[in-house]
Amino acid sequence: MTRPDDAALPFSLFQFYATAPYPCSYLADRQARSQVATPTHLIDSEIYATLVRAGFRRSGIFTYRPYCDDCRACIPVRLPVAELQLKRHQRRALKRHADLRARELPLIFHDAHYALYNRYQHARHPGGGMDDDSRDQYAQFLLHSCVDTRLIEFSAAGIVRMVSLIDVLDDGLSSVYTFYEPDIPGSSFGIYNILWQRQQCLALGLPYLYLGYWIAASRKMAYKTDFQPIEGLLAGQWQRLPPSA
Repeated sequence: MTRPDDAALPFSLFQFYATAPYPCSYLADRQARSQVATPTHLIDSEIYATLVRAGFRRSGIFTYRPYCDDCRACIPVRLPVAELQLKRHQRRALKRHADLRARELPLIFHDAHYALYNRYQHARHPGGGMDDDSRDQYAQFLLHSCVDTRLIEFSAAGIVRMVSLIDVLDDGLSSVYTFYEPDIPGSSFGIYNILWQRQQCLALGLPYLYLGYWIAASRKMAYKTDFQPIEGLLAGQWQRLPPSA
């Protein structure tokens, strides 16, 4: 199955196939499908960056984008980092977590990270299917990559509080997945993490921070358009989303 925008993907060596329908993780009573790029071993950092600009993401070694039959709710979004206007609560998040210390670690399994991942999934996404991930499932999801991926650990007083996986692209960073301690009152780890990644983009001279997909009707994704300005990929073109989006 093809769509008009598929012609914008100049990859003669690649094939794109649609998965069978599966329950949507974000909108109740909806069926979703994904379009997957293959073969995976040919997708290096350069090609992946082009795919991301066309609305793709990755899960482990699999590169995909939403390809639902009757729904276009998923909108790829990115922050033009130099133009971001910080809001008061975002500044508070920076101050609240100023004690966090970030360090890059090898992209390998760490027991403390897996334990934190499980706490996060059980508290924030119970019944979502990822709250029972085995060690192998966790590793396949987060630790298998064919591109330039960084594993960043955030700790305070020697205790791991947050872990973030980030892909390095030629025009920005792509936020793969972040999980954090879910039961600390008054914490704003998710907001802090986006602002930290934004700062890394600025330091590296990269213009964009890619944040995956945004769905207007999904409360889980409402935080993304709280960062302004933000751009969405609509009808094959990146354009500004209004603050009320």
